[in-house]
Amino acid sequence: MRVLVLGGTVFLGRAIARQALAAGHEVTCAARGSSGEPIDGVRFVRVDRDDPDGLAAIAGEYETMIDVARRPSHVRHAADSLADRVGHVTFVSTGSVYADTTTPGQRVEAAPVMEPAPPDFDDPFADPEAYGRCKVRCEQIVVDAFGADRVFVCRAGLIVGPEDPSGRFAYWVGRAERGAEVLVPGSPNDLVQLVDARDLAAWIIDAAERRLAGTYDGIAPAISRATFTDSLFGAGRTITYVPQEFLLEHEVEPWSGPRSVPLWLPLPEYAGFMTRDASPSLAVGLQVRPLAETVRDTAAWLPGDGKTVGLTDQEEDDLLRAFHARTG
Repeated sequence: MRVLVLGGTVFLGRAIARQALAAGHEVTCAARGSSGEPIDGVRFVRVDRDDPDGLAAIAGEYETMIDVARRPSHVRHAADSLADRVGHVTFVSTGSVYADTTTPGQRVEAAPVMEPAPPDFDDPFADPEAYGRCKVRCEQIVVDAFGADRVFVCRAGLIVGPEDPSGRFAYWVGRAERGAEVLVPGSPNDLVQLVDARDLAAWIIDAAERRLAGTYDGIAPAISRATFTDSLFGAGRTITYVPQEFLLEHEVEPWSGPRSVPLWLPLPEYAGFMTRDASPSLAVGLQVRPLAETVRDTAAWLPGDGKTVGLTDQEEDDLLRAFHARTG
C-alpha cells in the first residue's frame, strides 16, 4: 500500500510512519522538516502547507493519506491538491472538539461538538476554544472533499509515550526516578485517560488497510488515578493525594505549563474530558498495551530529568509541607 503522511517528523506522525514501514508499506512523508527529521526508510518531500500550491511536489497516487493538521487552510490545500489522487483518508482530530466537558462516559456518536471555526479563521491558538473549533472545521473540510465513505476521523485524546514533546506524561515518568513523597492531585478514584502513540499509530494503519470509515475516539479506557500512580511508582513510595481546592488556593495550574500538575483538570468542570467511552474504538480494532510498558519505554527515552512542565522539586516540597501543616 502506498501511504502518504502529511507530517511524519514529530511524535505521532513519526509513530505512524514507523508503523506503516513495519507493516511493509511504501511511505512518503511530506512536511517542512523544521520540527524534526524524517525516519529512515521513508521518502521525504519538503513542502510548505501555508502556500496554496505548496503540495505540488507530491507526485503520484496513494491508497491512503494521513493528515494531522490543525490549520483549516492546510487541510483545504491538501483537499484541493490530492482529492483525486488518494483513496482512503485518515484525519487525526482531537477530543478538544467536544462541547460538553462535564458529562462522564460520553460516546462519539452522541457527544455534541463545538461550532466550527469561521471559514476564514486559521489560528488554532487564538483563544482557549480555537484549537477545538479549528479541528471541527478541518473534519468538515476532509469529509466534504473526500466523502464520508472514504474518511476515518480519529479524535485523539491525550497521546503519550516515547518522543512526546509536551512533557505532561514525561513529568510523571521523570518524577518516578526521584525518591521521597509524591504529590498527586485529587483522589485515588479520579479518572485518567490517555493513549500510547504507538497504539494509536497501529490502529490508524490497520484502519487504512481495512478502509475503515467513520468517526471514533482515539483513546484507551479510563483508569483510576490510583492505577495510574501504581504503574508509575509501584510499592514503597509515599503517595499524598492533595485535594484540588488546596491546589487552586495555592495557585497551582492544571494540565500543563509552569507550576502545574500535569494530567490534572478541575472537577466537575472537566469530569467528562478524560472519561470517554472507548468501547466503540476497541470494537473496531484499537488495541491498548499495558500502561507499565508505556512508562518503561518513556523512561528509557526520556532526556534529562524529563521535567519541562509541572512543579519544580522545590515547589512540590513547599506544597506538601503546607498541606501537612494544615491537615496535621
